[in-house]
Amino acid sequence: MHLIRGINNIDFFKKNFPNAKLVATIGNFDGLHLGHKEIIKKMKSIGIANNLESLVIFTEPHAKEFFSANKDLSDQPTRISPWRDKFKRLKDNSIDYGFFLKFNTKLQKMTPENFIEEVLEKLNIQYLLIGDDFKFGKEREGDFDMLLSWGKKNNIQVSKIPTYTFEQKRVSSTRIRKSLENGDFNMAEKLLGRKYTFSGKVVFGNRLGRTIGVPTANIWVPKSNLPIKGVYAVKALIEKRQFNGIANMGIRPTVGGTSPVLEIHIFDFNKDIYGQRIEVEFHKKIREEKKFVHLDQLKDQISKDIEIAKKFLN
Repeated sequence: MHLIRGINNIDFFKKNFPNAKLVATIGNFDGLHLGHKEIIKKMKSIGIANNLESLVIFTEPHAKEFFSANKDLSDQPTRISPWRDKFKRLKDNSIDYGFFLKFNTKLQKMTPENFIEEVLEKLNIQYLLIGDDFKFGKEREGDFDMLLSWGKKNNIQVSKIPTYTFEQKRVSSTRIRKSLENGDFNMAEKLLGRKYTFSGKVVFGNRLGRTIGVPTANIWVPKSNLPIKGVYAVKALIEKRQFNGIANMGIRPTVGGTSPVLEIHIFDFNKDIYGQRIEVEFHKKIREEKKFVHLDQLKDQISKDIEIAKKFLN
């Protein structure tokens, strides 16, 4: 998948792919759930029938994240996965082009008419698919009717994407975030069409786990508020092998932590994996994160957590 990084690179894209005729859609695509996959399936079908390549336009950060940027991270809107995972999943679903639009003050103030002129009209879009609740431009004044009118004037097919449901309810990123926050990984899996995972690079920590006999791998977490907090039974994919373990996602209040960290203790594993990317698959929430008075209390609790995780995962 080729990535267009921002409006300023549209001309560069057109220079490199002058013959690209596109079927496009616009959205956050957070988590790339079953509803998103239905959109992609329809895009690919339209593309095959009309000899078009697929383009997904998405903004980073999400608009709600942009508007809450001055708040503490824990008070900002949650997201299912960082944009790197989104890019990988779009690529894995055979999307031809991704358009990374940076959501900033300029984009916030751009009128719907300007968005059409500066973005959509500069791309060779032949077919545009949008969600039934899609709004765009300053004050969210742009809607389907505006795009439909634009399409008719320019011989571009514009269609609404019907709502995709599961158990009579809309499949949405919001619904999945709520499931993850509640520790309902079974529902999240049904809506995502896969287990919920988080992937990241193993970085150096304070090595406290080693001092209490529970070494952990610290995974770098981007500046986004994940919908998981607490202690979990997990599986870790490392070098194409899967290992059981427990993970803690939180600030580690017992040792005076302030920033969110994902740390995982991998059972029966002692290899050096610093700098490697690993994928953590979440299976069960064991408990909330809590502050202990003494490290011995933390050590005792971790032993209990490990026992619960092993019973569940085995």
